[in-house]
Amino acid sequence: MFGLETTASCTAGETICEHVLRWTDNAALAEASDILIGKPLALVGLLLLGLVIRWVLHRLVDRIVLRAGTGVLPSTRFSRGRAGLADAHEMVNATRRVQRAKTMGDLLKSIVTGVLVAIVGTMMLSELSVNIAPIIASAGIIGLALGFGAQSLVKDFLSGIFMIFEDQYGVGDVVDVGEASGTVEAVSLRVTRLRDLNGTVWYVPNGEILRVGNMSQNWSRAVVDIAVGYREDLARVQSVLRDVAHDMWDDEDYKGVIIEEPEVTGVEMFNTDSVTLRVLIKTAPMEQWAVARELRQRLKARFDHEGIELPLPTRVVWQREDKRDQQAAPDVPPVAG
Repeated sequence: MFGLETTASCTAGETICEHVLRWTDNAALAEASDILIGKPLALVGLLLLGLVIRWVLHRLVDRIVLRAGTGVLPSTRFSRGRAGLADAHEMVNATRRVQRAKTMGDLLKSIVTGVLVAIVGTMMLSELSVNIAPIIASAGIIGLALGFGAQSLVKDFLSGIFMIFEDQYGVGDVVDVGEASGTVEAVSLRVTRLRDLNGTVWYVPNGEILRVGNMSQNWSRAVVDIAVGYREDLARVQSVLRDVAHDMWDDEDYKGVIIEEPEVTGVEMFNTDSVTLRVLIKTAPMEQWAVARELRQRLKARFDHEGIELPLPTRVVWQREDKRDQQAAPDVPPVAG
């Protein structure tokens, strides 16, 4: 009888209990060894397994962050090869990419740690003979409720994660997100804060951003349209445009700002009172507006010197005879030929 009772006291799989029972033939000691040795060893094993998995996943995240730090877009190689403002912009962009990649890596590590803590914690509770079925059911219900009740919030967070990971834009960039455009002042996982030209601050949820136009990533381009009258010699006007643009290209103040030889594309449009010609200048990021203003100012001075007139709006005045004068005038019979 004693042997049957002691054998029944150890369930299948409790190896420590079975070994102690076999060595001592004492059921009470076998059960005590299982509680004092078996359970702690199982808990320590689960904890070590969780730590190993966490270390492996964190190493994987570090490799992803290291690769993301190089940026999605390739580094710009400026044709002029001069150290200047363009190199400074490239250094700032590289630093920003590294910082944002690190932020993304910290977020992913936190998510990995939280998931592992939940899984390993549940397994440890099960090892302690705690009924985890209600816990799993409650977690499922809570997750389902959050999924239906906070769809927009989840969408904003997922969009923010991908925006940060892909480095679509950062603080200081000038972007167009559809409903609003301006300078990015802050980027979080849920919302992006912009300030437009008028000083208005826009808060745009990341989940509502369908497309992003970044006007300050890697390099920019100044597009300057010049309108002249129809009487002007277009070949002469284009020659003047090339001379002025080339002077800016050679100007020491714009070395590193203008990164490629300016291009005069020619006639772009015919208007009712003018012909429009276009000049394209590739610049360092966020320098296109200053370059375009300087080019217009120089062109105005050169046009005045060359006698090239800009088109002026014309107005046509139609005179209508008074009907009363027409009625008072005598009818003149036709002269027979």
